[in-house]
Amino acid sequence: MDEFAADTKVEWREWGPEAFERATDSGKPVLLSLTVPWSAECRAMDRGTFGEPRIAANVNDGFVPVRVDADRNPRVRERYTMGGFPSTVFLTPEGEVISGATFLGPDGFRGILDSVRESWDAEGTAAGSIPRQLRDEAPPAGELRARIEEHMIEQLLGAFDDEFGGWGSDVKFPLPRTVEFALVRARDQATRTLEAIQTHLFDTYDGGFFRYATGRDWSNPRREKLLDENAALVRAFAHGYRYTGTESYRNAAQRTVEYLSTDLWTGDAFAGSQAGDDDYYRLGATEREDREAPYVDETVLADRNGLAIDALLWVYAYTGDERARRYAVRARDHVCETLVDDGEVAHYAADESDTGLLLDQAQFLQGLTTSWQVLGESGPAEAVADWTIGHRQQDSGAFRDGPDTGAGLCGRSLHPLDATVELADALVDLAALTGEERYRTVATEAVESFAGAAERMGVEVAGYASVAARLRDPQTLRVGTEAGTDLHRAALRLADHETTIVPDPEGDGVARRYEGETVTAEGETPAELEAALTE
Repeated sequence: MDEFAADTKVEWREWGPEAFERATDSGKPVLLSLTVPWSAECRAMDRGTFGEPRIAANVNDGFVPVRVDADRNPRVRERYTMGGFPSTVFLTPEGEVISGATFLGPDGFRGILDSVRESWDAEGTAAGSIPRQLRDEAPPAGELRARIEEHMIEQLLGAFDDEFGGWGSDVKFPLPRTVEFALVRARDQATRTLEAIQTHLFDTYDGGFFRYATGRDWSNPRREKLLDENAALVRAFAHGYRYTGTESYRNAAQRTVEYLSTDLWTGDAFAGSQAGDDDYYRLGATEREDREAPYVDETVLADRNGLAIDALLWVYAYTGDERARRYAVRARDHVCETLVDDGEVAHYAADESDTGLLLDQAQFLQGLTTSWQVLGESGPAEAVADWTIGHRQQDSGAFRDGPDTGAGLCGRSLHPLDATVELADALVDLAALTGEERYRTVATEAVESFAGAAERMGVEVAGYASVAARLRDPQTLRVGTEAGTDLHRAALRLADHETTIVPDPEGDGVARRYEGETVTAEGETPAELEAALTE
């Protein structure tokens, strides 16, 4: 149970078969409360709604209350979230959804309790339904075509906010993977967005980025700081620096590395998140010294650490920042030692932790393939990839998010697009690094498993178009030296960020760029390589 449950008066149960068996035996619905440690709304609902004695008594008497930390239980989160946190979801004893909502104050909560009771009394288990994304056995497959990239470029152009930067005309999310896609296809959009993110979402005192802005002009930021979102932005700013040489991008990336390696450092790896506190973050640097900093959830999550390792190593590759390299290696080694077992990755270090979740496998694999490219250190990359392919790929080529067992609807198939993109991207790199074409084949099958929906995709999943382009037009820069030589370091700085860098200690001392199987540039010194790549 999470540490905030004590702020309530509800008699919570853990997620699992026992809770649903209790619901069946008692003839009561399940009340599922999905919370996260970084949300002010979750804490407010704990105190103001679940902490109200009469409401708590009502819940305890009429329902089987179950509480879930959504960050620690991603399979439950992906099947039951109502679009934000907290999510309160009412379920049948079979796990089907009766009703649900996000934040509810006491009056709103009493209203939904009455509504659910009426539905339950009138219909019983027939009041439940299965969410649409869990009804289909596989996503709509199609062919890997050039049109996928073309469509996404059209989406960039149509959704870009010319006045304020970023994409969309309402809430502004930073969309770091979209920035990376735009860096090589619509650079002005990418740089204007990076500048807006840096101006409005960067914490200039403590470092790190806030989650998003509720105003179109990037005003009213939500001030939580999540490891995965910060890591993705570190990588986007690092890539932005690589393309433009803009020092402010480099500074933003390195300042955020400093934040991650201090405020979010547990001593072994990176913590999952830091809560938002508007009052605290509106203070100046001196005033903050006299206040307790917002709560940090020190859970070491494999997926988020994988992203951080990846991002910090690209900062090191482009800038030589030794701090970034050192903390990336420490986090990588800790996750390998404590969360990886013969290629199967645990979500976090606990007996009840899920293992082998697609997002953990994919994002930690990305950290390992980047470690191979930048440091020449592969770690268990092939073992992680092979376990994922052997246990999570289905006959259709699509990947499911976890095992086909679990309480509630967790046994139903879910094919997450974002995790599939992360996995395919890492497998493209792994194919080049190992020379094993089978990894590219699996990546192609995974991307094609969603291609039937490509024309309906928006800018928020531009990473899908990016990996599709990488598969259609593979770019590899093979360096015939060990990692860390002047030639290798030059290759890292000079190559397009969608190119895989392959250090080869057994090579002939020459760096060669391949487009498919064709050598299109080569050089024996950094100067020769730069001249060849920029012709």
